[in-house]
Amino acid sequence: MSDVFASLVATLDAAWICLEEAVDDPGSPARTPTLATVGRNGAPEARKVVLRATDRVDAMLTVHTDLRSAKASELVAEPRATLLFWDHTRALQIRVRAVAEVRSGADASKDWAALPPKARENYGVAPRPGHEINHADDYALQPEPKNFAVLDFRMDEIETLHLGERHRRARFLRHDGFTGLWLAP
Repeated sequence: MSDVFASLVATLDAAWICLEEAVDDPGSPARTPTLATVGRNGAPEARKVVLRATDRVDAMLTVHTDLRSAKASELVAEPRATLLFWDHTRALQIRVRAVAEVRSGADASKDWAALPPKARENYGVAPRPGHEINHADDYALQPEPKNFAVLDFRMDEIETLHLGERHRRARFLRHDGFTGLWLAP
């Protein structure tokens, strides 16, 4: 049996397969990465998001959010971000450093149109996300296309850590065509 994680090319391919499967499989452990941004006053912020699309050719990942959320404004102010994926079934961590573009309005209308009606409810919570409320259920779901945003992450770096019998770590950089190099785990 071959060891996929002994080859840089196969390691990068395994990472992409993991991400692509996460988009299609709601039960995939990699479907909900942790997104880290720079928050208010430079403080780090981290939260779970749902991976909605991948583009291997352009090295892009896509997430949806409410335009009024803190993460959207944080990424407008500082577009550099990190997405951290963990797939326990593969014993694979994937860390992606990227630059985000926040799309909304007409630029996100095709994405909005593709959303099922139930999913649209996530983008119209009243009051806005993060606003203080009196009770746990003291909010309304009012889907609004103007509140919907698409976060497109242009990947600059992909780092993998496979926790197999032999731990293996690799880094792939956009500026060198994601050819890869090994790192000590």
